[in-house]
Amino acid sequence: MITKKLSEVEIMKNAHNVDARNLYNKEEAMITVITLEPGQSLKRHITPVDVAFYVLDGVGVVEVGDEKMEVTKDTLVESPKDILHCWYNESDAPLKFMIVKAPKPTKKTILIGN
Repeated sequence: MITKKLSEVEIMKNAHNVDARNLYNKEEAMITVITLEPGQSLKRHITPVDVAFYVLDGVGVVEVGDEKMEVTKDTLVESPKDILHCWYNESDAPLKFMIVKAPKPTKKTILIGN
């Protein structure tokens, strides 16, 4: 059995300059936990695989394609591959969400700016 505590996983360098930690990183899938502090957001981007987001804590705004919605703890959001998506923390508390990518991407994510 392999176990990992999120607090013991190193923050990885990333294009978004946020707290992102890979909990699972295998060929079959990738699981990352991102924490956005108040006022932080990701850069808008397109991922070459389907993505499932699960809100672990807090309130955030998620953008998928031309839809934007506020979501809260214990909410799952699906984002199909090759669709623009982004996360924003417009609240006054940290937002923590899990990202599941399956299979693990073999192509690079496309950043759209900001």
